[in-house]
Amino acid sequence: MRILLSNDDGYFAPGLAALAEALSAIGEIVVVAPEQNRSGASNSLTLDRPLLLKKAASGFHFVNGTPTDCVHLAVTGMLDRLPDIIVSGINHGANMGDDTIYSGTVAAATEGFLLGIPSIAISLTSFEGNNFETAGQVARELVERFIRDPIKEPVLLNVNVPDIPYADIKGMEVTRLGRRHKAEPVVKMTSPRKETVYWVGAAGAAADAGPGTDFNAVERGCVSITPLQIDLTHTAQLPAIRRWVQ
Repeated sequence: MRILLSNDDGYFAPGLAALAEALSAIGEIVVVAPEQNRSGASNSLTLDRPLLLKKAASGFHFVNGTPTDCVHLAVTGMLDRLPDIIVSGINHGANMGDDTIYSGTVAAATEGFLLGIPSIAISLTSFEGNNFETAGQVARELVERFIRDPIKEPVLLNVNVPDIPYADIKGMEVTRLGRRHKAEPVVKMTSPRKETVYWVGAAGAAADAGPGTDFNAVERGCVSITPLQIDLTHTAQLPAIRRWVQ
């Protein structure tokens, strides 16, 4: 079993180290991650300059690009054979609801999925980051389950793990994505050079967080597992738009 790991927090992130440690006993681990923190990079590819691939003292490879660059480079140019599965994370903070649109962690897994490889994005749902080992254990269980019983169709799973001890996890739930309220307004400031600068505001609170959502599962101490797809077509609107353009 060859397992490709990536993330968006950078090759030096504690979540990535915890993930590699958790999975090292069940397969060959290859790590290709961004050189810097690229949180919020979404599915961007670097097309305006060449990429550099280097190897750190830890044995992890890093790329001066985005999470998507890392997985794309690894799968299409670096590796002599394809990984059996890709795991992205462990992200420092949740990737639930609308977060998945912007998440570099989810983007790395998405790139693997688009390249035909089963992929999992895994996040620890707190910025305190006290229990990366819990998310690592969950990742190991999911990969072991995949080894025992491979899913017979292309799969992209978004997994969110409560930041609590593993013994306190209430179980795993298959969920749908919830929704957030709109983000907080940008924060306007003046730089030391007297320039007006803006910080993107914080994400909004959960709006659609009822039973069956990722927000609800995590709030109750459960691991949330959401299967994602890439088809953005609003199928229900096709008839209305056809009538509109006639």
